[in-house]
Amino acid sequence: MLDILYRDEQLIAINKPHGLLVHRSSIAADAEEFALQLLRDQINAHVYPAHRLDRKTGGVLLFALDKNTEILMQQQFAANLVHKTYWAIVRGYTDDAGDIDHPLRKENGTLQDAFTAYQTITRAELPIALGKHSTSRYSLIEAKPTTGRMHQLRKHFSHIFHPIIGDRTHGCNKQNKLFTETWQMDTMLLHALSLSFTHPISNAPVTIEASLQPEFERMVHLMGWKDIVNDYANPKTSG
Repeated sequence: MLDILYRDEQLIAINKPHGLLVHRSSIAADAEEFALQLLRDQINAHVYPAHRLDRKTGGVLLFALDKNTEILMQQQFAANLVHKTYWAIVRGYTDDAGDIDHPLRKENGTLQDAFTAYQTITRAELPIALGKHSTSRYSLIEAKPTTGRMHQLRKHFSHIFHPIIGDRTHGCNKQNKLFTETWQMDTMLLHALSLSFTHPISNAPVTIEASLQPEFERMVHLMGWKDIVNDYANPKTSG
């Protein structure tokens, strides 16, 4: 059963597990389960994706319950009117806070503006040697993208040399191998923590938060950050 975070007459949101596709895709022929179909069967009603999350990203995923609401919400996402907050575990010690203003290319080569603001929540140093380093350092960051480009956070943190752990495409192969072999962790440590927006029908403010998925939470405990995330154990939803 999918974890339903929010529901009204027009919208429904779930806490998407890592590894679950939003909908059927030709580029992931191996997948047999999809959030859209699972949710449709669970509530016995048609659902329409209001936005997308990468397959390996967990967290808040919003659907509309009718076509008109889907269009209205997609317009809000396209106009960058939806405030998105993510958590990620990245390689190395990030700055206390920073802005990543780095254009990204679409598949057709078109260059698009892309902007991400982030702050560092906490850091950890593990007594595990890797390469020329005698220890391994990591940061838990909160990121707020103000644009919605494909793989934006993955590309942006790779650009500043702090790739997200578990990102095979844009990440660090040595770190990913370390996590797989040492801790049997094969999840990308990127979590869509919250969405805030204006309800497209009622015009009321809505905020939806999702607690961390089990694998992300396991890595948080491994890093010694359990107390840091206790405030997020009970996600807040309003609207």
